[in-house]
Amino acid sequence: MSWIGWALLSAAFAAATALLAKVGVEHVDSNLAMALRTTVVLIFAWSIALALGKHGEIRSIDRRTLLFLTLSGLATGLSWLCYFRALQLGPASRVAPLDKLSVPLVMVFAWLLLGEKLTPSSLIGGLLITAGAIVIVMG
Repeated sequence: MSWIGWALLSAAFAAATALLAKVGVEHVDSNLAMALRTTVVLIFAWSIALALGKHGEIRSIDRRTLLFLTLSGLATGLSWLCYFRALQLGPASRVAPLDKLSVPLVMVFAWLLLGEKLTPSSLIGGLLITAGAIVIVMG
């Protein structure tokens, strides 16, 4: 399967995540809910790595890679803490579109920091995503 198929599956699972998390945070503190979810993700991720025999490769990870994966994990944790609190306070149908403003942010940061191309069509797409999120939240 190509990256497009994997990205579409990711979007479908992210949608399920928002709906399931919204129900899950109704009667529990959002921080505790996020901690429980993260525990499940941790067990699930290690189960896959172990089942595929990839755990042995951990010894070959260089310091730079480890640093950036650690920083990514911290950013994920902060994102999830904020996301769960937003879901606890607001409707999932409005929280999720605002969360997806990460898409145009990634586009800009990838252009600035990674040297990825920001074409006119990707710029227009990013602006449309931003406008769509604003319209949904204000509506």
